[in-house]
Amino acid sequence: MSSANLGTWACPSLHTTNIPSTLNPFLHTLKMLPITPKQGRAKLITSCSPLSVSAVLTVKAKEIEDTQNFNFEVYMLQKANTVNQALDAAIAIKDPEKIHEAMRYSLLAGGKRVRPVLCIAACELVGGSESTAIPAACAVEMIHTMSLIHDDLPCMDNDDLRRGKPTNHKVFGVDVALLAGDALLSLAFEHVAVATKEVSPGRVVRAIGELAKSIGAEGLAAGQVVDVHSEGLENVGLERLEFIHLHKTAALLEAAAVLGAIMGGGSDEEVERLRRFARCIGLLFQVVDDILDVTKSSEELGKTAGKDLVADKVTYPKLLGIHKSKEFADNLIKDAKEQLAAFNPAKAAPLLALTNYIAYRQN
Repeated sequence: MSSANLGTWACPSLHTTNIPSTLNPFLHTLKMLPITPKQGRAKLITSCSPLSVSAVLTVKAKEIEDTQNFNFEVYMLQKANTVNQALDAAIAIKDPEKIHEAMRYSLLAGGKRVRPVLCIAACELVGGSESTAIPAACAVEMIHTMSLIHDDLPCMDNDDLRRGKPTNHKVFGVDVALLAGDALLSLAFEHVAVATKEVSPGRVVRAIGELAKSIGAEGLAAGQVVDVHSEGLENVGLERLEFIHLHKTAALLEAAAVLGAIMGGGSDEEVERLRRFARCIGLLFQVVDDILDVTKSSEELGKTAGKDLVADKVTYPKLLGIHKSKEFADNLIKDAKEQLAAFNPAKAAPLLALTNYIAYRQN
C-alpha cells in the first residue's frame, strides 16, 4: 500500500527478450528519496512470458546465511505475542461498542505481524529497545489492518475472506467496516504520540511525518489508486506495476523499518540503510505474494486465491512468468542483504532471517 540509494542495480538475469529494457531505468527510481509519483503515463509493453503455475520460490541452502544459530521462529513468536498483547490493550470495548468490536475483529484476527516485528527489529538493530518501538509497531499494524479492511470492501477488491475469516464488512456491514478502518487510521497516530516513552519529541514528530507520508498521496493511497485504475487495461507494463507496489506494498514496510530506526536513536545513515532494506523486501513481499496467488489454494493462503486473475490485475507472473519472477526476487534478496552488511551480524540476524522468511513463505 513507499526510499533511497540502492547502489548499482545488479539484475543480469532479467536481460532477456521477454523483459523490456524499460525495467532497469525504472528500478533506478528506487534511489529517490522520498518516492514521488512519476509524471506521465508509464511506457507500456506487450511482450511477456506466458503465465505458469509452477512452484513458488524454492529454498536453497546457499541462500540461507548462517545467522549464528538464530531461531527465527522463536523470535517471531515472542515478538508477535508482545505485539498482540499491546494491540489488545490499545483498544478496549467501550461505547459505541459496535465500532470497537469491528476494530478489534480485524486487528486481532491474527496475521504474521511482519510489519511490527520489522519495526522492533530495526529499533533493536540501532541500539534501541523493544519497549521503545512497541507504540510505533502497533501503529503500523493498525494502519495495515485499516488498509486490509478497505481493500476488501465491495468498491475495492470486494473480497469475502481475510486471514481465514469473513472480511470485516461481511460481519459488520460496509458502513461500520469503513468507519472501523478510519478509526484505526486515526488511532495509529494518536498511539505514537501518546504511548511513546523515552524518545525525544523531535524524533516522535519525525516518525509521525514518515508514517503519514507512507500512506498518503505519495504512498499507499497513490499505489492503490493506480492499481484500481489499472484493472482491465491491456498492455500494462512493468514500470506501472513497480509504481503500484513500491507505493501500495513497500511503503508501509519501509515506514515500519524507518520508524523503528528513528525511535531507536539511529543515525541518518542507519535510517537510510534500513529504508533501502525495507524497500527491497517490500517489493520482494509483493513478488512472492503474486506467485503464491497463482500456486496456492484459498485454504493454504487464508484468503481468496487467484483473485488477481479473476480481476484481470497485472502481476509479476502475468508479465514475466513464474521463472523470471523468481529471478527478480533473487536479486531483491541480494540487494536487501547488502544493506545489512554494515551492521553487527548478530544484531542483523533477525532482519536477515525475516528476508528469508518473506522470500520463502508459503502463505
